[in-house]
This record gives sequence, structure tokens and C-alpha cells, in this order.
Amino acid sequence: MSASVLFVCLGNICRSPLAEAALRAEAERAGLSVTVDSAGTGDWHVGSPPDRRAQAVALRHGIDISCYRGRQVTAGDFRRFDHVFALDSENLRNLRRIRPSDGTAELRLLMDLVPGREGSGVTDPYFGDDAGFDVTWDDVTRAAQAIVERLLEQE
Repeated sequence: MSASVLFVCLGNICRSPLAEAALRAEAERAGLSVTVDSAGTGDWHVGSPPDRRAQAVALRHGIDISCYRGRQVTAGDFRRFDHVFALDSENLRNLRRIRPSDGTAELRLLMDLVPGREGSGVTDPYFGDDAGFDVTWDDVTRAAQAIVERLLEQE
């Protein structure tokens, strides 16, 4: 079985690329075949690499995300992916608004998969200091582990 997962935040340079990296790493460790991508609801950073602080935290965990490039979510993503995870409630509302009527992807808040974190978002570290990116990494890693567990149960 192969699954496909899209992570969506606002600009696709901080949270969603880190979630993409975390899931790629967790799926590889578990030997799962998963298609993973990330996107933003906004278009400000289309074509841009992840924030240097996001790149740094991923690299500290052995993952190079410098080749990732920002893109904006499209209506086709709701047909292309099995799961679309919003990184916070604002982006979830925006995704619900743009989701086409024939969209088949499961759409939900990412942290709903983490026990005790239901209904919460991954805090946007963009306007904070470097430590915020470590918090984001911890959140998306916990969520990636939950996704992998869920996918393994479905096999």
C-alpha cells in the first residue's frame, strides 16, 4: 500500500516543509512507501527555499531540505493526495474554502493525530527566534510518527 500526504501552512517555508521532512524520515525508518509534499495557502514564497532556520533545524536532525521549493496549494491537490493536513485552524478554514466538490482527500488538522493535542495548531515560528523552529520540529515529528503508526495499522 502506498499513501500520499500533503502538509499545508501559510507560506510553505517553515512548518509544512519541516512536516514533509519529518514524515519522509519516519516513513523511511518504517519501510513505508509514502508520497509526501508540502504547500502554502499563500503565494508569497512560491519558488523560494525553506527559511534558513527551518533548514538548520532539519539539518541538525540529519535531513537536508535546501532543495525544497515553496508552492501554493491547488484544487488538484485534493484529488492527487489521500490526506491533506493543515498545520493550523486558519489554514484548515482556507483549505475547506478552496477544496473542490470532487476533492477526495481526507482533510484535517495535523495535530488532531497527536493525543492531547487535538484541536491545536503547530505554532508558526517565522516571527520568533531559532528556538521556535525546534518546537515546530518536535510537533511535526510527533505528528509524523502518528501518521506512520496509522498507515502501518492500515496495511
